[in-house]
Amino acid sequence: MKTWLPFELIAAFRFLLEGRMQTLLTIVGAAVGVSVIVFMSSLLAGVQANIFSRVLSTQAHIVISPSEEVARPQRMATALQTFAIVQKPAQRLRSIDQWQAIAAQLTARPDIVTVSPAVVGAAFAVRGEVADAVSVTGMEPDAFYRIIALPEKMISGSATLSPNGVLIGIELASDLGIGVGEKLRIRTTSTKTTSGSDQTFIIGGTFDLGNKEVNQRSVFVSLRSAQSLLGLAGGVTSLSVNLIDAYQAEVVATDLRSALGVNAESWIKTFEELFTALKTQSIANYVIQFFVAIAVALGISSVLVVSVVQRSREIGILRAMGASRAQVMRVFLVQGAVIGMLGSLAGSALGAGFVLVWRAFARNPDGTEFFPIALQPSLFVATAVVAALTGLVTAVLPALSAARLDPVDAIRG
Repeated sequence: MKTWLPFELIAAFRFLLEGRMQTLLTIVGAAVGVSVIVFMSSLLAGVQANIFSRVLSTQAHIVISPSEEVARPQRMATALQTFAIVQKPAQRLRSIDQWQAIAAQLTARPDIVTVSPAVVGAAFAVRGEVADAVSVTGMEPDAFYRIIALPEKMISGSATLSPNGVLIGIELASDLGIGVGEKLRIRTTSTKTTSGSDQTFIIGGTFDLGNKEVNQRSVFVSLRSAQSLLGLAGGVTSLSVNLIDAYQAEVVATDLRSALGVNAESWIKTFEELFTALKTQSIANYVIQFFVAIAVALGISSVLVVSVVQRSREIGILRAMGASRAQVMRVFLVQGAVIGMLGSLAGSALGAGFVLVWRAFARNPDGTEFFPIALQPSLFVATAVVAALTGLVTAVLPALSAARLDPVDAIRG
């Protein structure tokens, strides 16, 4: 019966089927290696995405603030000499100069998606005889909630801010024994007046940002209320900025510092140790994947080398019947590619199974997942392509060895 399959494919599949057990073990070895790569990549991506979302759920990518006040020398004279005393001034609450113009420049940049002005200052939350130190943040909800998704963190009430409304953390609400709809007095002495400022707000909601200390110290009011409370009429103390690519935060912050002459601090700098740990995790994962791939490649290559030795007589007969060196070489290249592809498909399925088992059993005491792990189709496609290429590349040396066999010597041997 006539077949339209190329000679190389027919010979390659026949060689693979003749050594079924050897072929099966090689595919299983490749599948185990691929499954390790798939599972570890998915697990690490889930861990990093979870840490990333937790950190940036309460932190802008870049925070713009006024430049620090510089020290001015004071000249002192004595009978013998004149010298200068340089003393760093105390850093007071200040507004960013021409912040509206700076915000407009930031908004115009293609790599920036959100700019949110804010006034942040220290104050006391007072109820009866209790006064807790807090950090008051005045903001414009529409812009601020695109950076920090506070509505998703609400435990009671609403994230909607009225002119005299206030949002407080659940820990602060517990410490003060206060709830939604009740009055809270905010007192500050950080304004330009000596008597400070004292305003009464209505609690509109309580939130949980996932950090006890933050929940004890954070108070959110409208921008105008904070400006009045902290004595910064029309001013802001910071501009929170979110980027399209959060990992470019330090590069963009450096550019903003030189271009605008302001203090720009990125989340990468703020959480430098955490960022270093994430990078180290990624590097360690790549190293492990590399060595697993090397082990798979060596397994495929060694099996094909053995196959060349075992089938030297058949190779010699094929060469004597007119098969070219290139055709013989392609026979073994096809074998390597097939083993790599089948191993990648089986390994991807096995790795997906490991992920599903992890999601089913790795849970918190309350039954929720430790962190979500997504099965990304792109990961499986990339793994399949890489595994097939690995099988193809590792088959080169055995294929060359087979192509170099002398027909007469091979048949005699």
